[in-house]
Amino acid sequence: MSVSINPYLNFAGNAREAMEYYQSIFGGKLDVMTFGDFNMPNMPAEGTMHAALVTDDFTVMGCDAMPGAEQTWGGTRNYIAFMGDDVDTLVGWYNALAADGMPGMPLEKQVWGDMYGDVKDKYGIEWMFNISLPEGWSQTGEA
Repeated sequence: MSVSINPYLNFAGNAREAMEYYQSIFGGKLDVMTFGDFNMPNMPAEGTMHAALVTDDFTVMGCDAMPGAEQTWGGTRNYIAFMGDDVDTLVGWYNALAADGMPGMPLEKQVWGDMYGDVKDKYGIEWMFNISLPEGWSQTGEA
């Protein structure tokens, strides 16, 4: 038996663009199905009904929100949290998301011993990074 949890993101008509952007950062295989692929009535044919970005380590899914869904947005904040010890990969992902987005807390060593930072990407998705550091690691990344 196994269990996994995968973030499923809703976008305001730009899901394909966002998912392609995430693929450019995280790599992996991206599959996109449109409303037109399933002849969905009252939906834009080119809109994304379902997208899945599958990497070796995780899966992120997304779609364009159904009409009226934007009325439920606001008031809640959700983060996608990366946790791990691959410093170079995680720092690279943080920097890539921050380059086009808005960094919140910069990546810095914290009192609990790990490096932490957060960023809101250009699509409004918020990402947290908690990176376990190797023994002897310095702020410059050198042991």
